[in-house]
Amino acid sequence: MGSVEVMTIENKKAGSLELSPGIFEAKVKPDLLHAEVRRQLARRRAGTHSTKNRSTVSGGGAKPWRQKGTGRARQGTTRAPQWAGGGAVFGPVPRSYEHKLPKKVRSAALRSALSLRCGEGAITVVDALPLDEFKTRRVREMLGALALADKSVLIVIDGADEKLERSARNLPGVAVVRVAGLNVYDVLRHESLLLTRGAVAGIEARLQRSTRPGEGENGS
Repeated sequence: MGSVEVMTIENKKAGSLELSPGIFEAKVKPDLLHAEVRRQLARRRAGTHSTKNRSTVSGGGAKPWRQKGTGRARQGTTRAPQWAGGGAVFGPVPRSYEHKLPKKVRSAALRSALSLRCGEGAITVVDALPLDEFKTRRVREMLGALALADKSVLIVIDGADEKLERSARNLPGVAVVRVAGLNVYDVLRHESLLLTRGAVAGIEARLQRSTRPGEGENGS
């Protein structure tokens, strides 16, 4: 892709910007995308499911009948698993589903996701997204001017912008994320990316790494 045109919110040209090929033209690796999305979704699971085993079900202290002489199988408690109302066997208990991936793998996955959207021509760069009031309609108008009104859009900004973040949250299919919180799952679940010039610089600063001897820019 090399350079990309920088637009204003009125969809007029405001110059061009060179994109880092190591970040926006990296080799797309589906296995890394899958691993990182799986990690993110696993981390979001509450893990609050819980069942009671025979030691936590109330009651059952008395032996149902005497050990011998009844002709029936011996039983020690009515809270054993084979009894109605008894405890569960190997039932789910509260746990964390979170698992870790190496930082280099996560960074490579994010570069892969950005390169995928870049290769699809789904990245729009704007000079800035000025918003002087809390106005959802204003954000809708800006997206309409950039031909993004009918698409799911991930807006990436370089820092906190309360007016923009709060104004866009009521728009279906639109999300605002700061560079520090940019992640693979959000990139993949939105069909278009809207980046500010400052956000591009922030992404490149976050993901920039030295290329080892013998390793190409595409990270292969």
